Amino acid sequence: MPKMKTKKSAAKRFRVRPGGTVKRGQAYKRHILTKKSTTRKRHLRGATAVHETNMGHVAAMLPFAGI
Repeated sequence: MPKMKTKKSAAKRFRVRPGGTVKRGQAYKRHILTKKSTTRKRHLRGATAVHETNMGHVAAMLPFAGI
């Protein structure tokens, strides 16, 4: 059997919180910021949790994360 491997791109994007939820960064905050409103950019600050409908995909990419 081949070894199970972690998707390294996913390991750099997600962190597992102590409660079992997965933290992710917000999208749409990288470029073309001049046309986005200040309110929109402010709401994109910080991190948020991965939705439960996507947790299976994240768990498959991070087999050793204990999700």
